[in-house]
Amino acid sequence: MGFTATKMNYKVNIKTRLSIQFALLVFGILLVFSLLVYYFSYDSQLSKFRQNLLDRAQNTAILLINVQEVDSTLLKKIYQTTKSLEEEEIVLNDSNNKTLYSDKMQDLKSINFTGGSHSDNPEYFSIGKKDGVLYNHHVNNQLFHVYVMAYDQYRAENLRGLKGVLLWSIIFSLCLSVWTSYFFSKMAIWPISDIISKVKEINSSKLSSRLDEGKRQDEIEHLAITFNQMISDLELVFKSQEEFVSNASHELRTPLAIMIAESDYIISRKRNSEEYAAHIARLTDDLRKLNHLINSLLELAQLNRDKTITLSRLRIDELVFNAIHAVKLKYPGRKILPKIEYSDNENDFMITGNPGLLEIAIKNLIDNSCKFSTADIEIKISKKEQGVAVEIKDYGVGIPSAEIGKIFKPFNRATNAKFIGGFGIGLSIVAKIMDLHGAKVNVSSDLNQGTSFEILLRS
Repeated sequence: MGFTATKMNYKVNIKTRLSIQFALLVFGILLVFSLLVYYFSYDSQLSKFRQNLLDRAQNTAILLINVQEVDSTLLKKIYQTTKSLEEEEIVLNDSNNKTLYSDKMQDLKSINFTGGSHSDNPEYFSIGKKDGVLYNHHVNNQLFHVYVMAYDQYRAENLRGLKGVLLWSIIFSLCLSVWTSYFFSKMAIWPISDIISKVKEINSSKLSSRLDEGKRQDEIEHLAITFNQMISDLELVFKSQEEFVSNASHELRTPLAIMIAESDYIISRKRNSEEYAAHIARLTDDLRKLNHLINSLLELAQLNRDKTITLSRLRIDELVFNAIHAVKLKYPGRKILPKIEYSDNENDFMITGNPGLLEIAIKNLIDNSCKFSTADIEIKISKKEQGVAVEIKDYGVGIPSAEIGKIFKPFNRATNAKFIGGFGIGLSIVAKIMDLHGAKVNVSSDLNQGTSFEILLRS
């Protein structure tokens, strides 16, 4: 239950974390976007208002200075009958900063008129919530300063409304992003949740289960592929262990029981030295057989576990001679006749394989032929289109045709070989080694006529 709770909390944490991260990302984007919208809107409206201030200043200077018929009293009446700027203030000074015209002066009183610029370009300034402009008007080599200040109520109301729109847009978009991010994070996590639920079903007794690999394209499907490969390797190891334990318990129980029974019988009463010597000799022989059986079981377990082997370039004829020499040490006096079809190309018998494993396989086949035949053993090496063929032929008891397909399974022995020593492991080792090399093993046999094993190795 603790494992389940941990997994569920981990799953929820991922979805929540993804939702929060996505929401923060959306919030950051919306905030930057809103600031940019506000800034450009503010800048655009400020530019328009400043242009209105400049137009007012220019009109004031032209009417009062350039038009002789207009004086300050008439100008005020004109402005009163026309639409003016909000909280507008106007001051016109001459070059000596003497005020020639003023209207509704309030904030402009705080300006130091003696510090006015003589530049032809207008200068903009702000006092409190109002914006102003200083315009220098040149007429007949005379300079006049026009100050116009007003409050941009339209801009203030527009920006206030824009702030509200942007704020509610951010809040709504943020809520929507939280919901959608949670939904999509849930959809994104769903394949992982499915994998977790299926992984929980896999245990040591159900290693045959596999995850759905989909189209084998995205990262989740690659994770499933990797997991399946790992489970396949684990399944192979577990099967190898189970097979080794099963084989060992099956095959070791009988010889050990026999040795224990014989030993109990010998020590049950006092015997002479010849009987003890004979018992020790039989016990030693049984121990040699048991040692051979254990080594064979270990080799088979190792081969069942390994999926890859180290390969190198080697000559198959040299490997065959090494195997013949090893078998002759076990069967002295037996004739093992190699027949090699050499050609002008010295590389014809070069193959790619693992020399140690291939020598074990060939040695097992030769040993098997020597065991079931008292006649000469023939070994033929020839070049084929697909690679190199090694044929090992004997003239022994043969194999019943109905049992040929079973001889490569561990501990399976032909019915006519029950009384001939052996454990039925050698050929299963040969089959596994050939499978690791991608080689083929062909068997032909006639009962009481002999058996031929041909292995085809790729060059």
